[in-house]
Amino acid sequence: MRTGKEIRDGFRQFFVRHGHEPVASGPLVPPNDPSLMFSNAGMVQFKDVFTGQQSRPAKRATTAQKCVRISGKHNDLENVGVTARHHTFFEMLGNFSFGDYFKQEAIALAWELMTEGLGLPPDRLVVSIFGGDQGLEPDHESAAIWREVAGLPEERILRCGAKDNFWQMGDTGPCGPCSEIHYFQGEGLPDPATLGHEPRPDGSGWVELWNLVFMQFERHAKATLRPLPAPSIDTGAGLERLAAAAQGVLSNYDTDLLRPIVDLASEIAGKPYRGTLAADDISMRVIADHARMTSCLISEGVLPDRDGRAYVLRRVMRRAIRHGHRLGIERLFLHECALKAVDLLCMEYPELDEQRALVAQISEQEEERFRATLRRGLERLESHTTGKKPGHTLPGSLAFELYDTYGFPLDLQEVIGHEQGFSVDREGFERALGAARERSAGSKVGEQAVAAVYRNLSSGLGRVEFVGYEREQAESRIASLLCDGSEVQLLAKGQSGELVTKLTPFYAEAGGQVGDRGTITSAQGLFEVSDTQAPLPGLIVHRGRVSDGTFAPGQQVRLAVDHARRSATRRNHSATHLMHWALRTVLGPQAVQKGSLVGPDRLRFDYTASRPLAAEQIGEIEDLVNERVLCNAPAATEVLPLAQAKERGAIGIFEEKYGSVVRMLTLAESIELCGGTHVERTGDIGLFKILSDTGLAAGVRRIEAVTGTGAMAHLRRLERELSETARLVKSNLLDTSDKVGRMLQRHREQQHEVKELKRQLVAGGRRDLSSQARKVGAITVLGASVDVGDARALRELADKLRNKLEPAVVALGSPTKDGRAILVCTVSKPLTVRYQAGKLVRQLAEVVGGAGGGRPDFAQAGGSNPAKLEQAVQRVYSLIASPEAEVG
Repeated sequence: MRTGKEIRDGFRQFFVRHGHEPVASGPLVPPNDPSLMFSNAGMVQFKDVFTGQQSRPAKRATTAQKCVRISGKHNDLENVGVTARHHTFFEMLGNFSFGDYFKQEAIALAWELMTEGLGLPPDRLVVSIFGGDQGLEPDHESAAIWREVAGLPEERILRCGAKDNFWQMGDTGPCGPCSEIHYFQGEGLPDPATLGHEPRPDGSGWVELWNLVFMQFERHAKATLRPLPAPSIDTGAGLERLAAAAQGVLSNYDTDLLRPIVDLASEIAGKPYRGTLAADDISMRVIADHARMTSCLISEGVLPDRDGRAYVLRRVMRRAIRHGHRLGIERLFLHECALKAVDLLCMEYPELDEQRALVAQISEQEEERFRATLRRGLERLESHTTGKKPGHTLPGSLAFELYDTYGFPLDLQEVIGHEQGFSVDREGFERALGAARERSAGSKVGEQAVAAVYRNLSSGLGRVEFVGYEREQAESRIASLLCDGSEVQLLAKGQSGELVTKLTPFYAEAGGQVGDRGTITSAQGLFEVSDTQAPLPGLIVHRGRVSDGTFAPGQQVRLAVDHARRSATRRNHSATHLMHWALRTVLGPQAVQKGSLVGPDRLRFDYTASRPLAAEQIGEIEDLVNERVLCNAPAATEVLPLAQAKERGAIGIFEEKYGSVVRMLTLAESIELCGGTHVERTGDIGLFKILSDTGLAAGVRRIEAVTGTGAMAHLRRLERELSETARLVKSNLLDTSDKVGRMLQRHREQQHEVKELKRQLVAGGRRDLSSQARKVGAITVLGASVDVGDARALRELADKLRNKLEPAVVALGSPTKDGRAILVCTVSKPLTVRYQAGKLVRQLAEVVGGAGGGRPDFAQAGGSNPAKLEQAVQRVYSLIASPEAEVG
């Protein structure tokens, strides 16, 4: 076990031999955990198993998990490239027990793998355990097991507080005491007493290789600890650190996992990599690390943008580009490094290879955009810092300008400041950022008041029961009425507001599907519902207007959904699922859904793609969908645990937040998580037709399509347009394109003929113009007004006349079709030492109320008074006769 691949594979094989189920890495974007921006540990995909919300048939598991630590309490960005061991992206190897074995077996397996599997010398290993803190007792049990299993003396079993040896993934969630295994790298005999000292600059000293977490508690919102249903094991060993130890190098960047990218950065920069703390070496390491994170996040559908995960990716990418800039790399390079990362990781994580084209495209596009603003931003920064003494502070307002206008993340400004000797006013930056957010958001007073009304209503009412899956009509009582953000006791005819009932068949806008419309009636009045929304989970409000009578809380009402509109929306929503399946069938799994909007008139679907769909691909997608429509397969909806749905192949959007129990929809081969309303059978869709496939943003495209009667209406519009075109060109309907093509070809030929005739007219019909030339001293001069109306033809005529009269000065003028004047002046090159066309044409243009300029031998001008063209061109004779027209 020496190469990174051998260590990764060997780790898993070791635990498979000990009864562990091999489990694939979970995504970097946790699909159902709003508390995490990225998966930052191997246990993230098992979080609900540890807390008892999910169960697994296998009680043991082992994984190699993709991880990102760049936000929250696990933020290593500033140390990347500076230390030998910090990364934004890394791989975590782990073994897990879900209520099966506990400390004894976990410690024994870890010691066996470290000393026998990896062959690390036992005398270079020490362990740390939880020594008691925050009201919790010391972990005496682990100390006893380490003495028994490994024969470690007391001085090599170190006791630490909660900061070092009590692990938790975030502010809330599973947690427990832990025991870490540390390895001594470098020369000489290790001294356990030096554990905890800062690592040496060269990477030698103590390094933590493996953390054994004894999951015993769950931390809740108010920092309270509650025992887990069953004590469990969660371990994590950084692959990069294990590789450094096994390969006998001091830096993770010198392992075969990262060194090929470092070397590529070195080759592109044309500078040697020496593995030191010099600025160039740090930059190469930063590029290598950030290239790995870039490729992995893009492969999961995260694309650089201004918010959330997308902004984190943009920061990382622009940080790498900035380090390339400081290395002197003048061409686009990040995509090459990202693709090298794909090559190194794709055997383990095949989605990287599937998204190779997207990784390259997005990396290149982001670098092109940033380099376009980088130069201007650096110039703006330099204009402020030039002449300032070292140690000065960059004002927060300027820091915000660089961020907002030039796309410079704050941490990037601080990196530049560290290099150039200035600091950044962070507080001033935050104030400017806050003020900008307030300006863009507008007044929040009304919105906050309305939100408070919803919260109060929801806490008192509880969940509104949604019965719209089964029926489109229902009876209930009015629970509340809202108007202008406040609860009211009456809504009268003509008033707009919101009506809340205890149950409803109306679907509230969610998951891309628009809210239902319809009517709510009572013995006292009629309320027309124009929209249905869920401002808080479980709270459904009907928005609309009282068209007759009055409504008051407590009234019995009948709710009726607009059947035709709901049916059209259902057709489009179910077709969206079939189209998503067909799109992935044609393009592959790299076609990741980025969003959708489903209404009664059409469907809209956003997805990741590096190029537009070809006409053949659009046809193939339409055929696949319509074949499933014709087979009239039933729509099967099941409510089941999220883990079970995933095991059965259900897919969902990364950004969606799902509960532990989900609705899974199966339509033919399509299996997706969805809470919307759908057809009963695929045949209800009727017909599916794609309207367009357009670019939306870098790496994101949008398909719009129609179904059912909407598709028929679209086809009829096309038929009417085609029929009218056929009538105009006097053609049969199916021969129209051929007829129009022939007409266009004839039109192009006629345009060419007209152009040639005009040139012949100018060249042949005006041959006598040269006879109007005069001698002014020893120089031949011609000034004439012609009617060609085309600047290009006028230039060609002037050139022909000058060549004929060489050496000569020729000035021609012509009126244009839009009522203006054109003037051209050409001077034989030998004469340009005395007369320059630009100077002459400016003086001629004054006569027609215009201006112009050009080269010494040719110039052009325009004017607003074509009536004076003859006067203007005749002036050339007096100008040549005057010494004032001469150069100098």
